[in-house]
Amino acid sequence: MQPSKDTKVIFFDDFIGDELDQDKWNVAVTKDIYNNELQAYIDSEETLYFQKEEEDANGVLVIHPRFRKGYKSSQGDTFDFVSGRINTRGKFEFKCGLIEARIKLPLGAGLWPAFWTLGTEGPWPCCGELDIMEYVGERDWISAAVHGPDYSGENAPVNKKFFLPPDDVTNWHIYALDWTPDKFEFFVDGELMYRVSYPMVRFFGPWVFDQKHFILLNFALGGHYPFKTNRINKPYYGMPEATVEAIKNNDIKMLVDWVRVSIDDDRHLQ
Repeated sequence: MQPSKDTKVIFFDDFIGDELDQDKWNVAVTKDIYNNELQAYIDSEETLYFQKEEEDANGVLVIHPRFRKGYKSSQGDTFDFVSGRINTRGKFEFKCGLIEARIKLPLGAGLWPAFWTLGTEGPWPCCGELDIMEYVGERDWISAAVHGPDYSGENAPVNKKFFLPPDDVTNWHIYALDWTPDKFEFFVDGELMYRVSYPMVRFFGPWVFDQKHFILLNFALGGHYPFKTNRINKPYYGMPEATVEAIKNNDIKMLVDWVRVSIDDDRHLQ
C-alpha cells in the first residue's frame, strides 16, 4: 500500500488550529436513535474540541463523551450521555480511493467509537456503508465491515484485527480502507486485515458502491454491538458501571491525529 508517484491527496485534515474546519466537516445533532445507543450527539465544545499537546501528535481532534443525566434532545428524548459525531456530507464526497485516519482509543467495555463512510444516495442500507474501524470495548481488537441491501447488521461481511500484546487499541494506529472499483481492502498500520471483493458482495446481494461516499467519525456508547459482545444489561444496555464511572471522571476520549484521502489514477479510477 505504498503511494506511487501518481498518488494525489484529495482530502486532508490534521486538526491543527482552534476549531473544526466548517468547510470540511458538519457536526451532527441527534434526531433519530439507532442501535439502542445511549448517547445524544450535540454540537458543543464539551464533546468536540482540539488538543494542541499530545504525545506523538502535533494536534488532535478530541471526541469526548460526557455524563449528562436527564439530557433532553430537541425531539424530547431523554439521555444520560452526550457525545460527538462529525461528517463530510455535502462538503467532501468521493468514490474509490485510499482513506486513512490516525486514531487512539480509550479502554472501556461498551464504548463504540467508529471511523466509517456512508453513500450519499438512498436510505440505509441501500446507500452502502463501509466500516473502516469499529471498537466495542475489548482492548485487543477492532472490526471492519461492509454493509448493503441484504448484507447489513448481523449478515454483513465483517472481520476482526487482533492486536498482539503489549499492543492494543490505546496506542496510535493508522486505520485505512483502499477502495478500488471492484474490491475493498482494510488495513491497520499498513497490514492487510480483510479483503471484500465484488463477487463476495454479490453472493449476499446487490453491489451498491458505484456512488460517492462521505466520511464519518463518531463516539457512540452502548447499544446492540457492544451488548452482543459483552452481554451487559446494567446499569445501561451494553455498558457497565466501571465505564460509566470512567466517563464521569472524563477519562474516555477518542483522539484523531489526522484524516486523509488519496487517489492513484491507475488503481482507483479504472
